Amino acid sequence: MVALVRRTLGERSIGHLGTLDPAATGLLVLAIGRKALKVVELFRDLPKEYEAEVMLAAVSTTYDAEGTIEKLALKPGWEAPEQAVIQRLLADRFIGRIAQVPPAFSAVHVDGKRAYTLARQGAGVSLPPREVEIRRIDILAYTFPTLRLRIACGSGTYIRSIAHDLGKLLGCGGYLAGLCRTKVGDWSLADAVMRDHVTWACVRPLKDVLAPFPVRSLTAAEFDDVSHGRPIEAEVEANTIGWHDGLPVTLLEPAGEGMAKPRKVF
Repeated sequence: MVALVRRTLGERSIGHLGTLDPAATGLLVLAIGRKALKVVELFRDLPKEYEAEVMLAAVSTTYDAEGTIEKLALKPGWEAPEQAVIQRLLADRFIGRIAQVPPAFSAVHVDGKRAYTLARQGAGVSLPPREVEIRRIDILAYTFPTLRLRIACGSGTYIRSIAHDLGKLLGCGGYLAGLCRTKVGDWSLADAVMRDHVTWACVRPLKDVLAPFPVRSLTAAEFDDVSHGRPIEAEVEANTIGWHDGLPVTLLEPAGEGMAKPRKVF
């Protein structure tokens, strides 16, 4: 996607705020231009929202449709759970700050290598649980074995693991059959453009993106100082944006004793 937009806009300096799995669809937020790349760090841990399709009564080696899928033989007497039972289980076991084990086929580093690299080589991969935050899970539709969910969560959450763990708790298995990312922070899929329709008119000005952050207006002398990396006399909080002549020009941080220093100059 970055390569495609580089060609379309004729701009080399482009980054993103987080990838999607190859089979997933939805929102990808791009930072376009040298100045935008300098502030990407301010947006690295934004909350996300997804719409997920979970297929029950089967498991996958990768926890999604990309892996080897095995339909499970259900125990005699087992009955498909009612929607109310699934909603209660989601609320009791998945909402809040929880310990989640990432899939073996994931980008998590293990001894300097990606976990998926080791898994593809047939090596046994055992990943420790990590704390993630899940703010909300709503059931959008349910007809066994297909379950559609809307999930609002913190950065680093694996939706594949939610599907797998839910299937395990229900006693029937489950995997992620489809995934669409609908929100990243305040950015929404509803306001996005298709990749073939990207133009410079679609790009939000950096001054609009940075407007919610703490502001410090700079005099001409202060602007000259920060432009040369010199501290200025100012009380600021972390991630304060220094503005001059109506534009964001620097990222300021406290330097002690009533001083502020430029961490980055745009």
